Amino acid sequence: MRPIQQPFKVSYQFPVHFTTGAFDRANPLITDVIKHESKDGLRRLLPIIDGNVARLHPTLIDSVRKYAAVHSLDGMRCEPLILPGGEIVKNNPQHLQAAYDAIDRGKVCRHSFILAIGGGALLDLAGYAAATAHRGIRLIRMPTTVLSQNDSGVGVKNSINALGKKNFIGTFAPPTAVINDFSFLATLEDRDWLAGCSEAVKVALIKDAEFFTELQAMAPALVKRDLEAMKRLIHRCAELHMQHIAGGGDPFESGTSRPLDFGHWSAHKLEQLTNFELRHGEAVAIGIALDVTYSHLSGWLSESDWRVTMELLGTLRLPRTHALLTDPRLMAGLEEFREHLGGQLTLTMLRGIGKGFDVHEIDAERMNKAIAMSNR
Repeated sequence: MRPIQQPFKVSYQFPVHFTTGAFDRANPLITDVIKHESKDGLRRLLPIIDGNVARLHPTLIDSVRKYAAVHSLDGMRCEPLILPGGEIVKNNPQHLQAAYDAIDRGKVCRHSFILAIGGGALLDLAGYAAATAHRGIRLIRMPTTVLSQNDSGVGVKNSINALGKKNFIGTFAPPTAVINDFSFLATLEDRDWLAGCSEAVKVALIKDAEFFTELQAMAPALVKRDLEAMKRLIHRCAELHMQHIAGGGDPFESGTSRPLDFGHWSAHKLEQLTNFELRHGEAVAIGIALDVTYSHLSGWLSESDWRVTMELLGTLRLPRTHALLTDPRLMAGLEEFREHLGGQLTLTMLRGIGKGFDVHEIDAERMNKAIAMSNR
C-alpha cells in the first residue's frame, strides 16, 4: 500500500499584555482575556501561585477571590494551589503531582484555564502540567519577576528538571495569554531585579545594537530601581523574543540553531554545579561574559565591543565570573547542551553587537583562556 501523506498547518497566536494592578477590581484585563477565549461559555479557573509571591503579597489570594466575585467569575473558580517558588518546584516530582491532583480535584477540563502566577520556575511547572493534563489545558501566565516578564514567561516552552539536568522533561505549548503585571516587581530583592536584566543584554547582543545602546544609557537608572526604565527594558526584551519566535522560522526548535540560548550552555551547567544557588539570570550573565570573551579571542568580536559588554554587565552589578568556571565538569555542559538541543553542537557567538552567528565547534584551549580572562 502507498503511504498516506497529508500536510496540515496549525496557527498560533497569543497576546502579551502589560498592566499594573491586574487584580484591582476596576481592571478588566483578566476578565477580558478569559471571556475572549471562552466563546463556548465559561468553564473552570485554577490559580497556581508561587509560594514566594503569596508570602510577599499576603492579600493576593483574597484579591483573586474578590476579583472573581466582582467580575462574575466566582462560579468557575477553583481553590488556588500554592507551590514553592524557585528551582525547587521543578526539581521535586511531588510538586508536579500536586498540580495534577488540583486539576483533577477541580474538574479542570480542556476548555478550562490554569492561571499561573509566579516566577519562571513556577510558570515552567504549571505550563508543563497544563500542556500534559488532558493533553492540553488553556494557560494564562502571569509572570512576577523581571526575567519571567521579559524572557521565559513570554516563550512557548514549559519544563521540569530531571536526571540532574535542567529542563530535561518539557513541552512546546504556547500559552493562551501572558499578563505582565508590573506591580509584582516592587517586592523583588535587588538581586532578582538585576538578574533579569541579563536576558535583555543577551537579546540586545544578538539582535539589536540600538537596544544595547539604550541599555547602556538606562543602566544607572535600572540599578536605582527606576520602574519606568524597567518597564521599557521588559517591553522591548519581550518584543524581541516574540519577534524571534514568530519570525525565526523555528518556533518549536526543530533545528539546531538557538540564538536565544546565547550564553546558556555554561549557564545551565553552572546552575547545576552550584545546586541552583545561582539565579538563572546570574548564570546567564556569567555565560554571556564567557562567550563574549571567547568571541573576542577568536577574532570575531572587536576589543571595544568586548569591553563595552563587560562594562555594561558590571554597571548592572551582574556577575561576570564564578569559581566553578574552572571545574572540569563545566566543559561537559557542552555535550549536555548539544544533547538537549539535538543535532550537531550549535552555539551562538558574536561578530559585533547585534550580530550573532552560529558556530559548531569549540576550541577547548581557547575557551580555557576565555575563562581565565573573565576571571581578571
